[in-house]
Amino acid sequence: MGASAPAYAQSSINAQFQSWLQNDLWPQAKARGVSAETFNAAFKGVTPNLKLPDLVLPGQKPETPKQQHQAEFGSPAAYFAEKTVSGVTSGGRARAGQLKAALDRIEQRYGVPRGILLAIWGRESGFGNAKIPYNAFEVLGTKAFLATRKEMFRSEVLAALEMIENRHTSISAMKSSWAGALGQPQFMPTSYLQYAVDGDGDGRADIWGSAADTLASIANYLAQRGWVKGRDWGFEVNVPANLSCALEGPDRGLKISDWAAKGVTRVSGRPFPEHEARQEGYLLMPAGRSGPAFIVTPNFYVLKEYNFSDNYALFVGHAADRISYGDRRFATEWGKVGGLYRSDVAAMQRALEKLGYDVGGADGLPGFRTRRSIGEWQEKAGMPATCFPDRSIVSSLVKG
Repeated sequence: MGASAPAYAQSSINAQFQSWLQNDLWPQAKARGVSAETFNAAFKGVTPNLKLPDLVLPGQKPETPKQQHQAEFGSPAAYFAEKTVSGVTSGGRARAGQLKAALDRIEQRYGVPRGILLAIWGRESGFGNAKIPYNAFEVLGTKAFLATRKEMFRSEVLAALEMIENRHTSISAMKSSWAGALGQPQFMPTSYLQYAVDGDGDGRADIWGSAADTLASIANYLAQRGWVKGRDWGFEVNVPANLSCALEGPDRGLKISDWAAKGVTRVSGRPFPEHEARQEGYLLMPAGRSGPAFIVTPNFYVLKEYNFSDNYALFVGHAADRISYGDRRFATEWGKVGGLYRSDVAAMQRALEKLGYDVGGADGLPGFRTRRSIGEWQEKAGMPATCFPDRSIVSSLVKG
């Protein structure tokens, strides 16, 4: 979690916060058309929440939190726990029937399949059932004042004030996650202003109380971010042993028919749809050779615009398929990978960078650039390519 402070320090920080509100944030809010009445009401009784993560107290320097540095990096399998996936799947299927008329309209207008919309809704807020307990102005104000990404949160708190000023919602309804995300689709305030739409025809974009508005807003977000109507998100596949896992990534795409010519097949045994085979697809191996493999389309990367995580986008696509086509789990099991600290993975990434590999940054998280760099290094060393970190790879690279 974030920084802690004794009572006297909290009092001092609160005094600085109140000064910052009046002398720094208020002039900018006023310039954007926010009234003093709105500003004062939004921050009435608000003090900095020093329990939030990623804060830097006055006089301190930002540093990697110990628990993040020492966090164990585990298998992607944990992200796809069957209880979580089946909860989204069953909940989505039930609501697909209940909300059929609204989903028909939304799908027709925005071109995003209903399974995708329902999967995001379920993942983000449990279809509106998740508790979202924080005062958004407390969270956003604290982070704009103390977070490591102050400017980003300044934009968000100003957008939240605009929401109140323009009567999009009331101050009492502005409940958020610890990161400041709002409502059933978990939109940040800037996203609300840009993408929230009225899906039920009452003239309001109510992402707190309206299922139709929530679904239409998610669809509008994805459509504006580039969702390609008529294309799938991806397919689970079998990758031949003689095809390099280092071919992974959105910058190494091929026509899906060319992947098929290299021996890549769908796990279902069916051919790739003809309209997909003519278009570009990308190899995705989230656990390298130790888990399921996929050929994904540009729509997979649109899902990453919603949450920049391969696992998130894959969860949404997988749950959407199960909502729409039946409860079929991944054909390939996730292997027992992990057991490393993020600091171990980061040290391995730095070692690969010194050897000239592009790992996408030494952040302790093995994204596709890190995975394929491992594979390329293994191939160059004459080893079977696994394209995923393990203790022996870390030991060889860091200590070797």
